[in-house]
This record gives sequence, structure tokens and C-alpha cells, in this order.
Amino acid sequence: MAAVREEPHVNRDATPRRYLMCAPTHFRVTYSINPWMDPSKPVDLPLAQTQWEDLRDRYRSLGHTVELLAPRPDLPDMVFAANGATVIGGRVLGALFAYRERREEAAAHRDWFREHGFTDVQEPEHVNEGEGDFAVTASWLLAGRGFRSSPLSHAEAQEFFGAPVVGLDLVDPRYYHLDTALCVLDAAADEIMYYPDAFSPGSRAVLARLFPDALLAREADAAAFGLNSVSDGRHVLLPQGATGLIGPLRDRGFEPVPMDLGELLKGGGSVKCCTQELRG
Repeated sequence: MAAVREEPHVNRDATPRRYLMCAPTHFRVTYSINPWMDPSKPVDLPLAQTQWEDLRDRYRSLGHTVELLAPRPDLPDMVFAANGATVIGGRVLGALFAYRERREEAAAHRDWFREHGFTDVQEPEHVNEGEGDFAVTASWLLAGRGFRSSPLSHAEAQEFFGAPVVGLDLVDPRYYHLDTALCVLDAAADEIMYYPDAFSPGSRAVLARLFPDALLAREADAAAFGLNSVSDGRHVLLPQGATGLIGPLRDRGFEPVPMDLGELLKGGGSVKCCTQELRG
């Protein structure tokens, strides 16, 4: 007789969220600043637009608000809106990009916040790439370092937000941002999933100590960008290729929502990279 999977005992509630996104109107891959970018592989722009619109519309269908940042023709990576800032409690810590190709994006984000009623917007002194390397839970501000964001940005974020920062060292260049190696599933419950091999031994030990019940992703799902996902506490929007995460997420009471963002993966981003959360 086939084994019957036990139903989860956790009742998950989705929390309405407010997201900032930027259409891939000018998305293209003409340079390489991460291992996923290959300028020799052309982008199907109409398909990228359709995939992005599917993600935007899915958020809205789930009851979330999506705000839009105007794309600029000289900034093809603006579609990866998560990198432009970190917002906690209505306070905005802007980004300072590591590569010159993306640096002008930071000012576009800061301008948007000021034009939309955010009064506490700080321009950083040290390199950080927004929610690419900052992940928020109720207890911690998890902060990646090793490829993009400076370790000095961690103290800057802690001082600005008044939240305890936990620095995590990324060691695999394929997972160059924290949001490619770790996803917050339930911020209020400090529940995450992550790919252990993306982190240094010391950082793995820290994660195991702080999050002993975390969902651990396998290599195939990490390579499919499965950690570059967005959760509202119930629904987890994740790249459709990360099939190995669907069962474990369901076992924990979540509802996986597979999304196809294959064209955007050519730029090294997927669901989370396209989605900045406006908290508070």
C-alpha cells in the first residue's frame, strides 16, 4: 500500500503585502556581472514581458498591492527591483551598487520613494544591493556578503533600522546575492528555507543554530533559482524548475505557486529579484 502523506498541522495565513516592481521594457543582457549572464544568448523581450506580467498579475490576484517603478532605457537591469532598497517600518535604506552598470538605479529608487510619501530615505555610505543581500524576519535582519554587499553595510543597516543584523558569508559565485540562496517563508515565525552549500561553514552553523527547523534545499532546486522566491506567509511564488521544493513546502502547510521567469533568469534573477517589499 502506498504511503499516505500526513496533512500539515500548521494553519497558514497570507498577509496582504505591498510590492514594488519595474517592467522589463528595456531588459537585455549586454554585459556580464554574474555567472548567469551570457551576452551571447539573446533575450526574447516579448516573452520576458509576458512572464513578468504573469508574476505581477498573480500578486494582485492573491490580494497584494503592486506599485510600479518607471523603467529607464539606459538601465536594463531595473527589472530586478529588489536590489534598489530595503524598507522596514516605512524607513528606506537605499542601495549602492557594486558595479557601475547598475549604479544609476539607486537614484531612481530613492526618487520614487520620496515622490510617494516616504520621508525617511537614507543614501548609504557602503555598498549594499538592497533586498538582494538583506532578508527580514521578526527577530533578525539577515545580511549577505562575499560577492556584492560590503560587510560595512551591515553595521550601517543595524544602526539605521535598529534591528540585529546577522552577517552571512556567501561562497559560491552562482549564489552571489543572499536572495539566491535563502528565502524567508514566514517572517513573523522566523521561518526560512536555504541552500547550505552556498554559505561558509561558519555561516551554515549560525543558520542551523538560529533556524533549526529551516527547510533545506537541494542543489538541483538551488540551481533552478528555487530560493529566489517570495512568500506572503501562505503562498510561495517560486521558479517552476524548483520542483523538489513543492512537496516539502506543502508538507509545511504552504501553497507553492510555480512561476515561469525563464527569460529573466538570463540576467541572473527570478521571482524575488523582481520584487521589492514595501514594509510598513
